[in-house]
Amino acid sequence: MRPLPVLANISLIGNKHVNRGTPCEDASISMSRNGVSVVCIADGAGGSRYTHARFGAQRAVECCAELLTSHFDAFYFENRESICRSILVTAIHSAMADLLVEHELDSLERLSCTLLFVAVKGDLVLAGHIGDGLICRVSPQGLAPLTLPANGENASSTYFITFPNAQEYLRFIKTTTDNTHAFVLMSDGVEDMVYDASNQLVRPVVARLAELASQGKVKAEEDLKSTIQEFVVDASQNSDDCSVGILYLPGTDTPDFSLLSDSKDRLERDFADTMRVVQTELIPKVKHAQEIISKINCQNGPNSGKLESEKACDAKSSEEDDEPSEKKAEDANATRADVDGSSSDDERETKPQIEDNVVDKPEQVSVSGNKKMVPLWAFLLVTGLLIVALVILAMLGLHTGAV
Repeated sequence: MRPLPVLANISLIGNKHVNRGTPCEDASISMSRNGVSVVCIADGAGGSRYTHARFGAQRAVECCAELLTSHFDAFYFENRESICRSILVTAIHSAMADLLVEHELDSLERLSCTLLFVAVKGDLVLAGHIGDGLICRVSPQGLAPLTLPANGENASSTYFITFPNAQEYLRFIKTTTDNTHAFVLMSDGVEDMVYDASNQLVRPVVARLAELASQGKVKAEEDLKSTIQEFVVDASQNSDDCSVGILYLPGTDTPDFSLLSDSKDRLERDFADTMRVVQTELIPKVKHAQEIISKINCQNGPNSGKLESEKACDAKSSEEDDEPSEKKAEDANATRADVDGSSSDDERETKPQIEDNVVDKPEQVSVSGNKKMVPLWAFLLVTGLLIVALVILAMLGLHTGAV
C-alpha cells in the first residue's frame, strides 16, 4: 500500500505589510483525514475595501479542507462539474457568514481572497483554483503548471472566492497521481519569483522546494520557511505575503535536477484573438442553425416546445386544421413520448417549464372530434339565465310557504 503523502504549508508576511504595519493576509492549511490528504492556500485581497481579508482567507482554507476530507468521493465522482463548483462556493460563503456577524461587516467583499487546493485520495487527485497564484505538478520529467494565474483586466486585479458568481471563475481539475512526484501551490507573492508568464516556464527551484518534503512535515516546514524568507521575502522591500503548500508523494521518482531548464522560448500570443471575435464569427452560423431548428419544430407541430418557432408555425396552422384532430393528437403524444424516452435527468427537470409555457396554453391545444369551444359570451349568458331562474324558484317557494 502506498504511504500517505507528506504535507507541508507555510504563510509568511511580506515586507510591504511589515512597512505598513498591517498583518499577513495569506493563509494556508494541510490536513490528512479519512484517507484524504489536502493542502489549501489563500491570499487575502489587499486594499481599503477588503478590511478583513485575512479572516476570510483563513476561513476559506479551513472550510475547503474540512469539506474535501469529508466528501472527496462526492466531489470527484460527480459528473456535473458546475454542481461541484457551486456547492464548494456555497459552503465557503456559508462558513464566512459567521464572520460578518462576529466582525460586524456589511458584505462578503470585506473577506475577499483567492483560493488554491489539491486533494489526493489513493491515486485520485482533485484540484481547484480561483484567482492568481500557481499550482505546479512535479514529475520525473520535470515541472509543469497544473493551473495558471488568472488576472482580471490588468495584472493587479484578479478573481475572489467571495464573488457572488465565483463558481464561474473557479477552475476544477480531476486527474490522477500517475507520473507525479509532488504538487506545489503558491500565492502570487512566490509565483512572481518562480513563474514566467511570457513562456509558461516554472523555474527549477520549485522542484527543489518540493523535495524539502522528503524530510517529513516538521523539518520541511522549517526549511521551507527559511528558504522563502531569505530568497523571496527579504529579496525586496516591497515583497508581498507568501504562502506555499506542498503535497509530496513518497516512493515516486525524483526528477533529474541537472536536466531541468531555466529558460524557454517566448510564446507568440495573438492578443487580437479574443472570445468576442469568436462570438462575432459564430453569429451567422447560430442564426442559420436557429432557422433550421425552427423549420423542424414547425413540422413537428406546436408540442415541439420551441417558443421562438411559434410565429413561424402560425403560418401553417390553417393547413394543419384540415387534418383530422385525432391524428394530430396522436402525433403530439408520439412526439412527447419520444422526448420523454430520450431526455436526461437534467432535461426532465427543466421540461415542465417548457411545457407550461408552450404546450399547456389552452388556445393552442387541439380538441378531439369536431367540437368547438363555447364562446365566452354565450357561457356567461346561459349562466346568468340559470341564476335568475333559481332566484325566481326560491322566491316562489318562500311565497308558497308563507301562504
